[in-house]
Amino acid sequence: MTTRRPLPAQRPDLYQFSPLDFTTVGLYVAIAAFFAVAGQLLLPLLRLLVPTPAAASYAVNLVFYGCVGILAVLAARKVVVRDLKVLATRPWFTLAMIPAAVVAMMIFTAILVVVAGTTETSVNQAGLQELIQQVPAWLMVPLIVVVGPFVEEYIFRHLMIGKLSRSWNIWVCCALSVVLFAALHIVGQEAITLPALMPYLAMGATLVFVYVWTGNNLMFSYFVHAAKNLVAAIFLYTIPPELLDQMQQVQG
Repeated sequence: MTTRRPLPAQRPDLYQFSPLDFTTVGLYVAIAAFFAVAGQLLLPLLRLLVPTPAAASYAVNLVFYGCVGILAVLAARKVVVRDLKVLATRPWFTLAMIPAAVVAMMIFTAILVVVAGTTETSVNQAGLQELIQQVPAWLMVPLIVVVGPFVEEYIFRHLMIGKLSRSWNIWVCCALSVVLFAALHIVGQEAITLPALMPYLAMGATLVFVYVWTGNNLMFSYFVHAAKNLVAAIFLYTIPPELLDQMQQVQG
């Protein structure tokens, strides 16, 4: 009598919280809270170490995502290997569905913005645009396309849905993932309003859908997230700032 090997998504050992998970999340929350509360107090010191506010902002984000990213990769290394092997078994599906998911995300975002009845550029988005105008692409792309998306997918999808749903209702986990992911991008910077939240709610909902739809495949949701950020980076680096400002004024 032969026994079948369990499917990759059925390995419960990969969805148990580890001490490294708690360490990574703790560091993520601690650093984010510190800069939200005391970030302004560090500006004079940062100005002594770096020449411009843009360089200071980039340095802060690099240290933040770099430190958390290393821990996230170590914590999720087995899942990363597993999920890459799964995606490699159907490469054409993966290559086709990543851009399809990005397009769906953009369409969903447009629909939600229309439903909200108004557009509003968040402080986070405005800060990113200003940063991209002053920091070269070879420095920004690794941060916003490679490191940042992995950290966020590890926390908001892998931990908050893949692992937490073993104890909580999965729909509750999905809802928390979407709401907290959206709130993270504007909290501490501006008032939480529906127009400012809409783009991030659409992005979070799409990433939750593709993560659950692919059997909790962390790497697939990561590739979609990275692809979306890459499209945004190309858009912001290729369009002249003056034209971008005019487009935003027309939308407003």
